[in-house]
Parts: sequence; structure tokens; C-alpha cells
Amino acid sequence: MERTTYSVAHAIFHSAREYLNPVLRTSKFKETGVLTPAEFVAAGDFLVFKCPTWAWAAGDPAKARDYLPADKQYLITRNVPCLRRVKAMEYTDADADALLDDGADADGGWVATHQGRDAARHPAADAVDIDAADIDAADRPDADAAALAAAVGALSVAATPASAAQLPQSHHPQQGQGPDMPDLDDMPDIDDIPEIDDDLVDVGAIDEEDDPAALSSAAAGAASSSATAQGDSDPADKILKTRTYDMSITYDKYYQTPRVWLFGYDEHRRPLTSAQVFQDISQDHAHKTVTIEMHPHEGLTLASIHPCKHANVMKRILDQMEESGENKELRVDQYLMLFLKFMSAVLPTMEYDYTTSMEAA
Repeated sequence: MERTTYSVAHAIFHSAREYLNPVLRTSKFKETGVLTPAEFVAAGDFLVFKCPTWAWAAGDPAKARDYLPADKQYLITRNVPCLRRVKAMEYTDADADALLDDGADADGGWVATHQGRDAARHPAADAVDIDAADIDAADRPDADAAALAAAVGALSVAATPASAAQLPQSHHPQQGQGPDMPDLDDMPDIDDIPEIDDDLVDVGAIDEEDDPAALSSAAAGAASSSATAQGDSDPADKILKTRTYDMSITYDKYYQTPRVWLFGYDEHRRPLTSAQVFQDISQDHAHKTVTIEMHPHEGLTLASIHPCKHANVMKRILDQMEESGENKELRVDQYLMLFLKFMSAVLPTMEYDYTTSMEAA
């Protein structure tokens, strides 16, 4: 991913601060919302136990931190689906509501949402208008229909003796057969019936027309090449394209909190650019709390959610739980479970959280 001059300078400055900052040895989880390296490992073990999609990784041995176990340098989960862009979730003027029943009070009337949406973008909304008069006319039986029904009811298909005598011998039913039952011995075997259409096509007597709905191999190759060159799908393409992300969590020694890193792929498993990654991040946080920096355990440049506010948010959550008076206390090993839940405010379209609820013990 592309890095700006500011991000490079900030990364150097942060690396120097982290190196000079001493390792936290005493737990201050309840006081300030931070973690020691041992508490980070305990919280990671609990996350891996509860959510097997997460796993520990060792990373580059040359970049290993000595205050963490060699095989538990950071957490990672792969192929996290991201089905929509954040822009698709934004509320616009096109989402305005409208009261359907004119004259009805606002409390009792029906409300239709998204009245400003373009109808061309929603073909399912194009309904056929049917006149009520047409429905009434279709339901009323007229005199001609009644007369026709009476005439059909008077018809008889029973054969008279005279007409039966005039039938040829082959039309008289044999013993054990009904009047409409053909002789089974005269019926040809289906394997003996020639495929006439195929024979005529082979000799050129019939020209098969090209199906306009079929995509030729040349057109398919051209479309695939165009999509590969563009890197993005055609706006007119109605096939849902799925991006995926590899998400990792490291321990930030300076801020003493977890830190999230993102590396994205498009639907063809090509790495996303920085601009494409920011399409999947809340616009309130893109280019502000989310920056492009070097991963501390891998030689990769990834998008990272800056951890400067993480401890304050966790402390505020702990205070709210204490003030609620429900006698519930968040254990330190549950830290990452709650941490990932408030990360969804920054990553609203990434489906990485498979826990339905968070209960403190």
C-alpha cells in the first residue's frame, strides 16, 4: 500500500517511543483500561478458544518482541468477508420518508421509505398498474359467456351405433383395450426414433440461429480482460463482488493496548490499494484514526487503526458496567471480545465478529 511522507515520519517517531517506553508489568486494566503483555496473551488465548477463526502467529523471527511468547506474537484471522462498501450504508436525501395516506394523522398513516431513490436502480419496484375497472369487468359474467357455457354443456361425445358401425376395423377396440387405448405392439421404441433435427443440421438443411442471450467465448475473454485491467467491477454488473480481508491484532507497547491491522483482497484475490481499503472504513475515521503503516511483525505496509483512544474507550465501558449496578465485572481475558465489538464502529461492513452477545462474569 502507498504511504505518505507524514505516515513514514510518524512510524519512525512511534517506533522510537515504543522502544524507549518500558514494558508494563503491573496490571492497570481496571484503573486505565490498558493491558500488560501477559494480559494480552491471556485475552488472545480466550479469543482463540471462543472464536476458532482466530489464531496465534509467530511472524518474522527477526521482528519478534521478547516480552511476548515466540509463537504468540500477534493474532490473525483470514478471509474476513466484506460484502458492501461503507458508502452504501450512508443515509442520503434519497432515503427520505413519505406519508402515504393524505389527510391521515402522522401517527396512524402508512410511511414509505426511500422515496427519493432512482427507480431505474430498483427494477423490482417497477410494478404494473392495474385499473380497478378492468378487474370489475373481468369478474362480471356476460350473456355471451353464459350462453357459450350452456352450449358446451349440451355437447356429447358418445358414439352412436350408426357412427360406430362406420368406423374401420382398426378403430374398433380390441378385447382388453379401451376405445382410446392404442395397440402397444404398434408403438415404436423411443431408441428407434431418429433425431431428425440433428440430421438436418448436419447436412445444412437447417441453420441454427445464434442465441442472443448466450455469451460468446470471444466476448467472455474480452470482458474478463477488461475487468482485470480496470481492477474494479463494471457498475452495470449485477453480480455481487466480495472483498476479503486478513485482520491481525498486535500488542502496542507504547499505548499498552491491542492494535488492529488490515490487508484486503478484491474478488480476484488481488491486493487492494490504499484508496480501496478506505472505501471499507467509516468515513469518520478514514485518514484520521486509520493510517497506512508498517506491520511490526511482518515486512508489509498495512492499514492500521491507531490505538491512541482504545484505553479511554475501554475504561469508559468498564465505568458504565460498574455504574449499571448489575454486579457484572469484565474479566481481563474477555478484553479482546469487547474490543472487537467496538471496533465495528470503524469497520461496519466487515463480518469478523461471530459472537452474538457479550456477557461479563
